[in-house]
Amino acid sequence: MARLLVCEDSPVIQKLIDMCLQPMGIEIEFHADGAEGLQSALANPPDAMVLDIGLPSMNGWEVLTELRKQPQTKSVPVMVLTAHGRHMVARQADAHEADAALSKPFNPTEFRMAVTRLIEKQAA
Repeated sequence: MARLLVCEDSPVIQKLIDMCLQPMGIEIEFHADGAEGLQSALANPPDAMVLDIGLPSMNGWEVLTELRKQPQTKSVPVMVLTAHGRHMVARQADAHEADAALSKPFNPTEFRMAVTRLIEKQAA
């Protein structure tokens, strides 16, 4: 079973992610704080991660930068989520070495497909 670490501070978005991915049988670990999510990822690297950009204590870009510096998380596939426009996010995602980016609100089917690609990338 694949393990997905999700850093998202909105309980509503957490619930939506859980509902989207529950039928896929993915183990999901949620953190509402960037620093906590980073600490968890470093201690036990997940198969993939979803990072909200607007996190408390440490934003998603900062978490991603730290993940890419560490050998145990350097290759973990990461998708960023944000309420900002898609084109701006895509440029920033490339600059920060994110594997995918989605704007909120997202289409549940599109989200499932993106997570599937992340997990398949890690398995390859």
